Amino acid sequence: MPTNSINRRTFLEFLGKAVAVGSLVPTFIPLATSYYKDLKGISPSQEDKLKLAKGLNFDVLVKWEDAISEKDTFGFNNDFTAFLPLEEGNSDDGILWVNHEYVDPFFVSNHVGGEKSKEQVEKEMYNVGGSILRVKKDDKGKWKVVENDPLNKRVNGLTDIPFNWDHPIAGKTSAMGTLGNCSGGVTPWGTILTCEENYDMFYGERDFKSGKRIEKKAFLAWHTQYDNPPEHYGWVVEVDPQTGKAQKHIALGRCAHECATIKELEDGRLVVYSGDDSVNQFLYKFISSEPGSLSKGTLYVANTLLGKWIPLVHEENAILKKVFKDQTDVLIQMRKAAKYIGATPLDRPEDIEIDPVNGNVLVSLTNNSTKKNYFGSILKIEETDGDHAALTFKPSLYLAGGEETGFACPDNMAFDKAGNLWITSDISGSLMNKEPYLPFKNNGLFVVPRSGPQAGKVIQMASAPSDAELTGPFFAPDGKTLFLSVQHPGEYSSGPDDLTSHWPDGGDNIPRPAVVAITGKTLDALQGTE
Repeated sequence: MPTNSINRRTFLEFLGKAVAVGSLVPTFIPLATSYYKDLKGISPSQEDKLKLAKGLNFDVLVKWEDAISEKDTFGFNNDFTAFLPLEEGNSDDGILWVNHEYVDPFFVSNHVGGEKSKEQVEKEMYNVGGSILRVKKDDKGKWKVVENDPLNKRVNGLTDIPFNWDHPIAGKTSAMGTLGNCSGGVTPWGTILTCEENYDMFYGERDFKSGKRIEKKAFLAWHTQYDNPPEHYGWVVEVDPQTGKAQKHIALGRCAHECATIKELEDGRLVVYSGDDSVNQFLYKFISSEPGSLSKGTLYVANTLLGKWIPLVHEENAILKKVFKDQTDVLIQMRKAAKYIGATPLDRPEDIEIDPVNGNVLVSLTNNSTKKNYFGSILKIEETDGDHAALTFKPSLYLAGGEETGFACPDNMAFDKAGNLWITSDISGSLMNKEPYLPFKNNGLFVVPRSGPQAGKVIQMASAPSDAELTGPFFAPDGKTLFLSVQHPGEYSSGPDDLTSHWPDGGDNIPRPAVVAITGKTLDALQGTE
C-alpha cells in the first residue's frame, strides 16, 4: 500500500511502546485511578429510540444517502468503524472509515419481487463496501463530516480490487468490489482491514464437487447481471484510507470473516486473529514470517479442546494434499480444510479483541441454536507464556450471556482507555422481543468495568431503535468520543405503510442506518478523562 504520513508509523503498543501518529490506539491510564464509583445503566427497552445512560449524549454524524462529496453518498447498513487522527495528539480531527455490510432491496433498490434490473443491482452494489470520511469537531464541540473534503470517498461493490497472491483466484487477478463488510481491524501502519462476512448472499457459493453455483434463501442474486465467481469474496480486504486503494489478502483465508484483529510482535511480524461468523465454524490465526507482511506466513485454526493452533498448510498435511489441489485451493475452501484437520466447531465466533492489560484474546461467541446455546458467551484465549505467536493456549469462559448477567448474543467489542470492556449484542430481528430473548428487549450496548465496586458486572449503556443492532464501537484516542453504528433500523418493515422504525428522523420518515458520535461526562468518568 502507498506510504504516507499515517500508514507507515507504528501504533502505540498496548503495553508501553512509543507514541504513534495521532495516538491511533488509546493510551491506557492507571487502573487504580480510573474506575467510576457510581455508574448507572439503563433498563432494556422496546422503544424506537437510541436510548443512552445518564450522562451520555449522541449526535448523528452521517446516515444512509447523505452526500459525502459531489459524487458520492454514504452507503447502507453501516457496521465497523475506525477513527484515525490526521495529526498526532489531535483527537478532534481525523479519518473515519465505515463498513457497509449488506442492503435491504426494499429500501435501497425498490425491489419487491421478480428479476432485478441491471440498474437495481448496481444501486445495491454501490451501497455496500465502505465509506471514507474526514470528520472533525466544530467550534461547539459537535462532530461533523467535513463537506466535500478531498479525503471523502467510497469503496464499493463495483470497485476493482486486486488479490494479494501469486496465483489467480477463479481465473482472475482482481475482483469486482468488496461486500458483506462486517467488522474489521486497523493495521500498525494505519490502513483498514475490512472483512467480507456473509459473501454467499450476493453471488452464492460454489459446490466444489459439481462446480455449480449454490443460491441461499436470503439471496440478492447479483449474478443475474454480473456473473462474478463466488470465490472472489469472503476475504480480508486492506484499504488505504488516504487513497481508497485496496487489496484482498488471500493468505488470511476465505470464510465469513467477522474481523481481523492484529497484534504486532517485537520483531515486527504480525499475528492476525479472525473468526468465522457462522454456527459451528472456527477460529483462525495468521502468523507472518516477515515483518509487516499479510501475505507471507502461516495460517492456523484453533482446536480449543486440545488448546492447539493447527497449521493449514497443504504441503505439510497428508489429508490436505489428498483432498485439495494446492495451498490456494486450501485457502479458498478454508472451512472444509479446517474441518478435515480437526478444528473445534464454535458458537458463531464473531468479534475478537486483545485485552490491553494482560494480553488475553477475547472472542465473542454469539449463540448456537443447534446446541441450545441461545445467549452466547465470550471465550478467553490465554496464549502460552503470553506469546501471541505461540502454538498452544489455554481456553476458558470469560463471560456467559443470559438473564443472570443481563445480556445476550455478544457481537462487537472494544476496550476504552481504562481497559473497560464494551460489548454490543446481536439478537436476530426475527427473534427480538420474543422468547427466549424477551427479557433483553431491543439490542444494546454494554460495559464491563475492570475496576472498582462494579468490576466484572455487565451494565447496559444504550438501547437500539426497533429492529436495529448497535455495531462497530470505536473510541477516539483521547477516549472522549465513542463512534457507534446503528445498523438496519426498521429491517422487518412489511411495506411503506407498515414501517417498524422511523429512526433517526422520526415522524413518518423511513428508517436510515447511521453512525453516531457518543460523548458525555459518564464516558469521561469511566475512563478518568474528566
